[in-house]
Amino acid sequence: MQRVCFLLKVRQDRLEEYRRRHESVWPEMQEALSATGWHNYSLFLREDGLLVGYLETEDFAAAQEAMAATEVNARWQAEMADFFESLDGARPDEAMKPLTEVFHLA
Repeated sequence: MQRVCFLLKVRQDRLEEYRRRHESVWPEMQEALSATGWHNYSLFLREDGLLVGYLETEDFAAAQEAMAATEVNARWQAEMADFFESLDGARPDEAMKPLTEVFHLA
């Protein structure tokens, strides 16, 4: 199983709404994530807007590709794009660049 960690930056003026949106992620979005190989998926948000994402998957590139092919993902990404800084025209899910793991205690 591959462990993936990534960083994004939520706009300071959108932090509260971002939190609220994630209190009730659409059931069809949750189902699509599970079905496309996103497991133990967690998001952590710091007060300055730093967002840390973590998930486990067999193949992150394949999981991203499968998720990108879903209709629910297109809707979710369109709704969430304005919450983030520095996407440079990419959707939030396209801006997820995995960090290099340097240590893991099993």
